[in-house]
Amino acid sequence: MNNLFKKKSKRIIVNCQLLIVNLLAAVGLNAQTLKVEDCYQMAQKNYPLVRQYELIEKTQEFSIKNAQKGYLPQIGINGQTTYQSDVTQMPITSEMLQMLGAPSNVTIPILGKAQYRLYGEVTYSLTDLFTTKNQTDVVKANAEIETQKVEVDLYKLRERINSLFFGILLIDAQIEQTELVKKDIQSGIDKTEIAIANGVALKSAADNLKAELLKTKQRTTELHATRKAYAVMLSLFIGQTLDEHTILEKPLPQMSSNTINRPEMQLFELQNKAFELQNRTIINKNLPRVSLFVQGGFGKPALNILSDNFDPYYIAGVRLAWNLTGFYTFKNEKKIIANNQHATDIQKDIFLFNTNLALSQQNTEIAKMEELVTDDSEIILLRENVKNVTQTQLDNGTATTNDYLIAVNAEDQARQNRILHEIQLLMAQYNAQTTSGN
Repeated sequence: MNNLFKKKSKRIIVNCQLLIVNLLAAVGLNAQTLKVEDCYQMAQKNYPLVRQYELIEKTQEFSIKNAQKGYLPQIGINGQTTYQSDVTQMPITSEMLQMLGAPSNVTIPILGKAQYRLYGEVTYSLTDLFTTKNQTDVVKANAEIETQKVEVDLYKLRERINSLFFGILLIDAQIEQTELVKKDIQSGIDKTEIAIANGVALKSAADNLKAELLKTKQRTTELHATRKAYAVMLSLFIGQTLDEHTILEKPLPQMSSNTINRPEMQLFELQNKAFELQNRTIINKNLPRVSLFVQGGFGKPALNILSDNFDPYYIAGVRLAWNLTGFYTFKNEKKIIANNQHATDIQKDIFLFNTNLALSQQNTEIAKMEELVTDDSEIILLRENVKNVTQTQLDNGTATTNDYLIAVNAEDQARQNRILHEIQLLMAQYNAQTTSGN
């Protein structure tokens, strides 16, 4: 009896220590609490793809600066030298000059057939002001599309976070349930040892329960190892170390919605906006060009074509240019854009079809899990009643330890099923929320 008393006292001390540890964990002492929404945000910030945002922003900045150079005057330096087969000549001969009374030494200059020109020109286009703005808008639209593509890729992380987060929640619930089973088995061991001490039970009955308790402890060890592996993977995603003290907050149930607000929908809208800008670019590039210009330089001849000397000159004015060859491809370019826009619309329809199909399957899964959870609660109540009756029979010696273990394991299985179904229900709800983007 002394031995039995010591064992019972030791167990009471151990149980009290466990209770204190659990209470400290419950109040969050030195414990970190994480929500699934926090994990979404941290994963997006930590994922290497997020660095693409900075590259897109820098590319947009450089491209816009280049496009805005169109607001500046265009400066060019040109030169040419030519040899002509003929030059301009005055239709006056020396005889005609002498008849007019001109001195005999007066001659009509003849231009050289080799001519030279070096000049600079400053041009400022008036109509390109609108073209430059359109180019800037196209650059911004393309940058928005690339940014949204990154958003789409990052959003897909939610599915992987859901698997890890709810996997850890499931393991935590299984560990908690296993601890309850261990207490039930330990209670059976205590009562069996009292019966053995009183000579109404065999030692093998207690050994049977102790073996089952060790199996349950092994299961707890396996669950802790699996949780650690899940926590390591989740840590890598969110960029934050998780340990056994980290508490994952069980989220509230979510209402499913068939309204689709995924990032892909915004991407399709941005792509259609870019097609409209491309159409405007095609129209703008085929319009007449009006520009101011100033040209100055040296020429032989310069503006005075009768002078065979190198002379300075300048010209200022307004220039009109209209390149009509762009209309050769105008219609086909418009059709190409229309085809690309149609292809985008098809992709959008395919995305909506697949998303609605996935939502339909997930809503069916949610309905199934809700029904299973309801049934699980009734099954647990029945199994608990059977266990309590069997425990009383074990106390009275009318049931064996095997009978008790069967009842305990049956209740444990029923509770494990409800834990599994509850977490699966939550995960299905959050997966549906992720699928719809709400």
